[in-house]
Amino acid sequence: MDAIPELRADAARNRSLVLDAGRRHLVEHGLPLPMNAIAKSAGVGVGTAYRHFPTQSDLVRAIAESAFSDLVRQARAAVDAADPVVGLRTLLDMAVRSLADPALAVVLAGQSTSGADQGLPDPARELAELTEKVLGRAQTAGAVRSDLTADDVRRLACGIQHAVEIGDPASVDVYVDVLVAGLRSLP
Repeated sequence: MDAIPELRADAARNRSLVLDAGRRHLVEHGLPLPMNAIAKSAGVGVGTAYRHFPTQSDLVRAIAESAFSDLVRQARAAVDAADPVVGLRTLLDMAVRSLADPALAVVLAGQSTSGADQGLPDPARELAELTEKVLGRAQTAGAVRSDLTADDVRRLACGIQHAVEIGDPASVDVYVDVLVAGLRSLP
């Protein structure tokens, strides 16, 4: 996403109010994001909401972008892990827990890490690249299967999140451990 030009204080406040209202709507109702309802919840006019976010996709990307920035920071640490399997486990754990965030789940679950990711915010593209690096390090070390792709990792994380969602949230660590064991290279 392009850098946001510096806004007047009231415009910045209104943008923040619309983002917060959009996030609340995603948590409570999911998609779509009806701009009239979002504007009303934010306490701004619908024109103000559309001025900041001309489309629903623009609003979803903006909601997800700040959270992606934190994920990128964590993924960089996973790339730098001394043990590539520990890095992969860290990345998977982070991904599964992140998918519980409705704004991130909408973007992460609906996007492929290969091919054209033109609609993703810059931090999300970087996260996809870091996922490939973490997986590549583990594969180069011979620690995990060589036939896995970053898309496989993303889909498996989505599957674990679904299992956690319909089961016990306390099972995240167990599920991630089972997945990492299943990704290991066979002797």
